[in-house]
This record gives sequence, structure tokens and C-alpha cells, in this order.
Amino acid sequence: MEFFDRDKEITFLRRVRDLSAHSAQFTVITGRRRIGKTSLVLKTYGEPSVIYFFVARKTEVELCQDFAQELESKLGIPMMGTPDKFAMIFEYLMKLSHSRPLTLFIDEFQEFLRVNNSIYWDLQRIWDLQKDGAQMNLVVCGSVNTLMNRIFRDNKQPLFGRQTQFMKLGPFAPSVLKDILQAYRKGFTPEDLLALYTFTGGVAKYVQQLMDNDITTKDAMCHYMVEPGSYFLPEGKAMLIEEFGKDYSTYFSILSLIARGHNMRADIENMLKMEVGGYLTRLETEYELIVKVRPLLEKTTTKSVRYHLNDNFLIFWFRFIYKYGYMLEVGANKKLLDIIMRDYDTFSGLILERFFRDEMIERGTYTRIGGWWDRKGENEIDLIGIDELAHTIDFYEVKRQRKEYDEQRLQAKAHTFLSLHPELSTYKSTVCGLTLEEMLKD
Repeated sequence: MEFFDRDKEITFLRRVRDLSAHSAQFTVITGRRRIGKTSLVLKTYGEPSVIYFFVARKTEVELCQDFAQELESKLGIPMMGTPDKFAMIFEYLMKLSHSRPLTLFIDEFQEFLRVNNSIYWDLQRIWDLQKDGAQMNLVVCGSVNTLMNRIFRDNKQPLFGRQTQFMKLGPFAPSVLKDILQAYRKGFTPEDLLALYTFTGGVAKYVQQLMDNDITTKDAMCHYMVEPGSYFLPEGKAMLIEEFGKDYSTYFSILSLIARGHNMRADIENMLKMEVGGYLTRLETEYELIVKVRPLLEKTTTKSVRYHLNDNFLIFWFRFIYKYGYMLEVGANKKLLDIIMRDYDTFSGLILERFFRDEMIERGTYTRIGGWWDRKGENEIDLIGIDELAHTIDFYEVKRQRKEYDEQRLQAKAHTFLSLHPELSTYKSTVCGLTLEEMLKD
């Protein structure tokens, strides 16, 4: 798949490289697996000009041999001797950068913890001693969120505060998914776009996997996700098992329940027969896999809290692949496909709300965006957009089909909401239905 989007990120990273000619720069890039961190850096700087170190799960001696070969290839300078410590290579490059600009990219940076965690102390020492006067553009990235946070945001760790920039790479925005699908399928339908968003959430590797295999329609995507040997079948476990470690089964059970709509703490605890407060907190703050959602404008002290998975692919994976994994074990992939096709309209209808919310965020239309529901559960509004500068408030009901939209009912809910928030009484309000048809509108 050709390279799409990331214009803002590329501009930012190139500006950082320019800054490194005058002052050494240390950029940390994070983001979930498969989001496209490596491709972004190599695209930004041009692979031939980047010294690229990939931290594989090898011994330090083996890694240094790989790194020495990369240096000889990119710099055209043979290494003196045979380095067996990363500190030797890093110090050599930092000293060299005093006489020539260098861009060093270290991929899967968190893997040094497995190789030799003293490397971080060596890197801190060398960076602090050599950075003044260096023309070093150091870029590191990692995909195990908890480990990267520990390395750079724990004040007890040697690299705490050493970075000059911190970038978190997110998924493709809705407009980019439209551009990608248009490039691979002329005249795609809203259903095709919704399926691409539902199954990939805009994660670059997942989108690439579908496009490179000419999987561009809703039905083709549904089939491809669960066919024998599909790239996506083991992906959820492969992505999370390292994050969670030995406690993964409990986390998986909680995420599975949330993906299936059991998104209140009491509901989860009743179904698992255990206290889950600590797990939910870690899933939100450490792993950043769920978000705590409150009704729009409600105080943080409200007990009306719902938990949502913030990754579309994982919602799908836990909702279907993990839940019905026993079918896959006996080769009943076709049966699982039947379940997906049976439930797809309901499942994708919920994801449709996310699509429009992401689109509103991308456009920067509002100062506040969210859903709302009352404490009794009698009234619920899918999306509300507030512009506090223009003094406007828009209420949206999201339905797959136009015939399902009830404007009078939404008007009544909007009236209830406004009666609870008299501070918005002077705002101009509108109500609107959002359906599959609106997905393709500019």
C-alpha cells in the first residue's frame, strides 16, 4: 500500500531534524502496535540517510554486531574493533555527531529491558555528557505502552525527562480512510467505508493488509477477518499478551465484557464475581485501552460512568474472535462468519457513532463533544456537539438507516437535556439524524 497522510507528523519530525543541527534532539514516539511508527520515521527522513537500529530479542553482543554492520553500511566508515556493548556504539555516534549531523532511529526501544536494562543508564550518562555541541537527531519508538511509559515517565528511571519531544501516533482519521478506499475501490459504498473503519479503526497495518489483498468491500472484509490463516485471528492476543503478562486472562475477560456492551463496573463485577476496580484503573491509565465516559457536562463525581474500549479492532476481536474462539479450534470458521454476518448491523451501528465523533474531532467543529444519558436510563442522546464560542449546540441521533431516525423523539430528549443545563438557554440548538448516507458527505 502506498504511503498516506501523516503530513503534520512529517512536518514536525523534519523540523526537529533541522533543530538538531544546532541543539541535540531526543524524540520519543509511541503508539499501539501496527500503527505505522517505523514507516513514518523512515518516510520522513529517507531510509538511506537514517541509521536504523532494530532492537531484536538477541544478546547485546549479537545486537552490537548488527548495529556495527548498519553503521558501516550507512556511514561508509569501518568500526574500530568489535564492539560488544551498546554504550560503545552510542558514545561513538554521539562524538561523531559533533562533526557531522546524524539521525539515529532506535526501533522497539523497550526491548533493551530484556537485553540489558543497564543500557538505559549508559545512554543517560553518554547523552548528558555529549549532547552539548552534538548534531544528533535521536529518535526512539516502542509499541509496549506500559514499558515506554515506565522508561520515560517514571521519575526513578534514568531517561526520565531526557526527551525533547514526545509524540503519540494515532490511527488514520476518517477522511484518510475515505482517500485510501477511493484509491483502491472507485465508487465504494458507505457500507464499505464503515466496515473498513469497524475492522481496522484506522490502524495503518490493518488497512494495508486489506488493501494489499484487494479486500475492499464489506462482505469481503467480513470473510477475510475469519478465514483460516487470517492475519487478524491471533492479532488481539499477540498484541496484548506482552502488555498484561501472567494476569492476561482476567484482563481479557473484562475487555470481552466491555466489548459486548457490559460497560458499567457493577455489571462487570456481577458477571465475573470479583472486584475489578484496580483492573479497570490500570486498563485506563497504564494500558490506555479503555476510557471512562460520563454524560456530557456531568461532574467528575457522578456515578453514571461507562467504560468503553478505545480501539475498534479490539472491540471486534473480543466481541467475536475471543468469545467464539472455541469454534476456530474445531475449524468452524464458517459458523463464526455466520454469527458475524447475523450481528453485523447491530455491531457496526454502535461503531457508526464513533465514526461521526471522530469526524467531528478531525474537523474541529466543536469545543465539546460527547453523548448523554440520564440517571434513570430513560433518555439518551448519541452525540452532542457544543461550540462555546459560537454559542451553538447540536444534537445528533445516529442510525444506520434514515427511516430509523425519529426527529420528534430527539427534540424531546434535547429539551430534557437543556432543562438540566440552564446555562445553555441562550445557545442556538439544532437536532439532526446521522446515517450511513452522511458518511460520504464532505
